[in-house]
Amino acid sequence: MDWARHQADWPHAETSRFVLCKPHKWHVQEAGDGPLILLLHGAGGGTQSFRNLIPLLTPSHRVVAIDLPGQGFTRLGAQARCGLEEVAHDIAALCAQEDWNPTAIIGHSAGAAIAFELAPQLRSAPLVIGINAALSHFKGVAGVLFPLMAKALAMMPGVAGLFTASNGNPRSVQRLIDGTGSKLPSDELRHYGAMISDKGHVNATLQMMAQWELDPLLSRLPRNDQRGLLIAATKDRAVPYTVSRDVAARMRNIDYAELPNLGHLAHEEDAKAVAELILGYLKKNAPDIGA
Repeated sequence: MDWARHQADWPHAETSRFVLCKPHKWHVQEAGDGPLILLLHGAGGGTQSFRNLIPLLTPSHRVVAIDLPGQGFTRLGAQARCGLEEVAHDIAALCAQEDWNPTAIIGHSAGAAIAFELAPQLRSAPLVIGINAALSHFKGVAGVLFPLMAKALAMMPGVAGLFTASNGNPRSVQRLIDGTGSKLPSDELRHYGAMISDKGHVNATLQMMAQWELDPLLSRLPRNDQRGLLIAATKDRAVPYTVSRDVAARMRNIDYAELPNLGHLAHEEDAKAVAELILGYLKKNAPDIGA
């Protein structure tokens, strides 16, 4: 995406900077003081996904939000580095370069899977907080067809252009967001419209879907001592709330919290409710560094 074109209208643009950490040139937003929280958006999203949450965290924490490789304003440096393990490894390198030692990693959807993959690689041993964490496969036939379709689409030239042409209008954006179970004001949808109208962003999202391999992480989770919290919204149509509930039940150090009447973008719909859960968890489980 073209930063010069969107800078004037992008949430928290005044906190943005660009960091070269090979192979990518990362778009980073950084604000606040105190213990560091790292924010990771889901597939197809960007830092704007946390626009409402950031102001609620910065009074007590330093917050760093990044765009994933090729998505938002981060420039993809290698097409083959969009998978779960590769993205986590590259973010770990970015953290080391920038001397970021997060107290907690907050990941939304696929960002939560990245957070679980990333946390053991960081010397700060951060807590992991997932929001509607994408920690399962599609069920049934979809579990077979969707990954194959993603791989096929990512390999086909011109697919990103066809997608942006057919989905960049406001009505299509509204349908996409409504399909997640979330309701957002029309003025907040324009940022999603900008992203799904950009070929580079769509291509990187397709590459991420095509290269996504979740099985190794899922097999490790029950034996994982990672501490954290999974927050799930009961009206999520993208990732059923039972996914987070069941994962938390299998992990001895992971707490679970439910939010009624919210969808997949719960942190955008009701940032205050999500922030209260996050800050309450940090205060209880990391009293020396929490809110």
